[in-house]
Amino acid sequence: MPRPIYAIALGSNLRGRHGSPEAEIAAARAALAALGAVIAVSPVLRTPPLGPSKRRFANAVALIETDESPPALLARLKAIERSFGRRRGRNWGPRVIDLDILLWSEGTWGERRLTVPHIRFRERDFVLRPLLAVAPDWRDPVTGLSVRQIAGRLGKR
Repeated sequence: MPRPIYAIALGSNLRGRHGSPEAEIAAARAALAALGAVIAVSPVLRTPPLGPSKRRFANAVALIETDESPPALLARLKAIERSFGRRRGRNWGPRVIDLDILLWSEGTWGERRLTVPHIRFRERDFVLRPLLAVAPDWRDPVTGLSVRQIAGRLGKR
């Protein structure tokens, strides 16, 4: 029986101990291997900031296979963020690394601390473009649309 697959968004707009935001993304991709099998990684995309930050972001998406439940995986992703020096702060501010669960092959998950699919993935080009590179046919369990269709709709706004 195949293991569940998660789409994980990776973002950085600060230099950290690994170097540039692109180097932080590469180090985070390597750290994901401790959580399960990394089966695909998108190219890194440079994008303008969202919100008050002035620094451009490096963004990517990785697909990982793991038996972790969504809350257990979230806890492990937050531990990776802390190990990279991420501290809780204001929304959309500068960060060494940001790791978010976008999609889960088992469908949806909803609780106070975690909603899967990610509540805003459908409206964020900086998430959809890397996701399109690794999972264009993945269907959003909420809308039934493929990533390709969602990205196409976003591009028509």
